[in-house]
Amino acid sequence: MPELPEVETIRRDLEGRLTGRRFTAVRIPPDWGKPVPVIKGIDEARFREGVIGARVEGVERRGKYLAFRLDNGLQLAVHLRMTGSLLHRPAGAGPDRFLRATLALDDGTELRFADMRKFGGLWLVEDVADAVAGDLGPEPLSEGFTESVLAGALRGRKAPVKAVLLDQRRVAGIGNIYADEACFAAGIDPRRPAGSLSPEEVAALHAAVRKVLLFGVESRGASFRDYQDADGNSGSMQMHVQVFRRNGKPCYACGAAIERVRLGGRSTHFCPKCQR
Repeated sequence: MPELPEVETIRRDLEGRLTGRRFTAVRIPPDWGKPVPVIKGIDEARFREGVIGARVEGVERRGKYLAFRLDNGLQLAVHLRMTGSLLHRPAGAGPDRFLRATLALDDGTELRFADMRKFGGLWLVEDVADAVAGDLGPEPLSEGFTESVLAGALRGRKAPVKAVLLDQRRVAGIGNIYADEACFAAGIDPRRPAGSLSPEEVAALHAAVRKVLLFGVESRGASFRDYQDADGNSGSMQMHVQVFRRNGKPCYACGAAIERVRLGGRSTHFCPKCQR
């Protein structure tokens, strides 16, 4: 699933291109497989009414959600889930596989939402929070995400450190890749009870979370399989990971074999020597 760096990369790609543009049409191709509506929360007619003719005033991100702020007071929210892509294509561009929706713009370009597994979707809401299942925690790259905020999220928790990082109510935007990488960068075993971390370890984890997320943005995301940016290009973060999906390979720092375990139903990768 695209995480904060991947979604932020797409946001940055689209902000300058779409701000000031108007949507002129919405096209939903016929679904020949199992019907799974790409439009969530409202019917297609109301979605079209709210989107067509609206001007994009800004492109924002909240956690793993994209939000196009419209001049009619509404927001077009997008969640890519596991295999979704949001592609900006020039007029006349060839077809994209697994196309689920096309939003035409007044400059002749198109915003296309493709999704092989059909888990993602589009919402038209007053606020992106209305599209979110549950509350979202602080943005880990914001000024509001301080060491004390992270300490509060971890304090008293018996759940593993990684489980807390993945809990979107505690911290927004972190997924499997960057949780593993942050724990490694901090030298913390991801299986540790979250409440057992010392103040020094909390500080190290706080710095590590910000470091790996920023590096992920600089690398334009991780393309292990499905992720692509707004132009359909791959990111490069997958070439720089320290532990994620490197099980059995030597740790770059100490040479020990990277291990993989199941933690909360998720594959978790760590170095048994560096992360005691």
